Amino acid sequence: MKEMKRGKKLFFCGVLLMAFTSVSAQEMKLTLHQAIEIALAENPTIKVADKEIALKKIADTEAWQALLPEANATATIQHTLLAAEMNLGGNKFKMGRDNTNTAALAGTLSIPLFAPAVYQNMRLTKEDIALAQEKARGSRLDLINQVTKAFYQMLLAQDSYKVMQASYNTSKENYDVVKAKFDVGKVSEYDKISAEVQMRSMSSSLVSTETGLTLAELQLKVLMGIDPTVKVSIDDQLENYESDLRLPSLDTTEGEIESNSSLRQIDMNRSMMERALKIQRTNFMPTVAFVLTGQYQSLYNSNWSVWDYSWSPSASFTISVNIPLFRASNWTKLKTTKLQLLQLDDNRLNTQRQLTMAVESYKQNMAASIAQTESNKEAVRQADKAVSIAAKRYEVGRGTILELNQSEVALTSAQLTYNQSIYDYLIAKANLNYTLGREDY
Repeated sequence: MKEMKRGKKLFFCGVLLMAFTSVSAQEMKLTLHQAIEIALAENPTIKVADKEIALKKIADTEAWQALLPEANATATIQHTLLAAEMNLGGNKFKMGRDNTNTAALAGTLSIPLFAPAVYQNMRLTKEDIALAQEKARGSRLDLINQVTKAFYQMLLAQDSYKVMQASYNTSKENYDVVKAKFDVGKVSEYDKISAEVQMRSMSSSLVSTETGLTLAELQLKVLMGIDPTVKVSIDDQLENYESDLRLPSLDTTEGEIESNSSLRQIDMNRSMMERALKIQRTNFMPTVAFVLTGQYQSLYNSNWSVWDYSWSPSASFTISVNIPLFRASNWTKLKTTKLQLLQLDDNRLNTQRQLTMAVESYKQNMAASIAQTESNKEAVRQADKAVSIAAKRYEVGRGTILELNQSEVALTSAQLTYNQSIYDYLIAKANLNYTLGREDY
């Protein structure tokens, strides 16, 4: 079922990419879900993790192949120039014949009957596959987290650009009005200069915001693994997420962080180290092997025509038992592995404490962002009202250009702060989901 779902997602991403490629000159409008799906299909980090799993599966196959019979064949021909001579009590005799050939064809079949190290290694490779899969899951979670934050970063930059654009348009309209009044002598030159300074200040801020939007868009495209020349935009705004702001539970339980990928990898590494300890203990256990040997041999041939030799067969089998008696390094390796297990336990405890602290921090940040959003929303409403009042007062000649400029700056600041508070909540939520190992998005 998971493979079918993954296949459907890949097909969906392929269709999206084909569509985006065909209209690369146009603007691509993205949702968060689409951005993550494309990134999971195209980002090289995920492809590398998937290939690592394939490599571990090959290693698992190699592990159980160690129990299969091993067959070897050899062919030799030996030419004796001068045969050795033995002297026993004055009786001399040759151990062979001079200038003759001895040929042999041999084959061996070796079968391990009892190999405890191989059995443990087979289990170790399966645990290694599980670790590789968890690392791939961790890579996916990390990519989802990065894409999510890059998406929200671009959304913030996009909304900030809209705010600055509106602020610039307002300041330009004010400048045009003030300049027209100055030209007919209704306002002082100070008012004209102040309006122009305000307009140019907003223009500079607008350029800076546009640069930030371009960089945020580029970062998102890099994480998605798409062509940098494709124009990307988000048909959404941070204000739409205000209704999704929820106060998180402040009660952290140990079970909440058990799905964290780093913590699970530590547990898997510990399990593998325990398996390695069992493998090292097999160094104290005997091994049993069965070896079958067959041979055709021809002795003392005076020519090189092997087809004319007279061959004689022989066969034998051997059951060998190898019993290790003493090797000092075996004890040292056991002690080293046990110390490494203790190190892992300490590392896990430290990681668990840090994750618990991070979860609490993200929850507190989310709660603070909710409170700030409510306050900032009211600030935007009050600042907007202040701008209307200041504009009306200046229009009837009872207010100053300084009041008008200050009210517009306050409105822009309130709008930016409002968007920032929603963004802070979304980033804290994304980090919380990543820390807790949540795969939903």
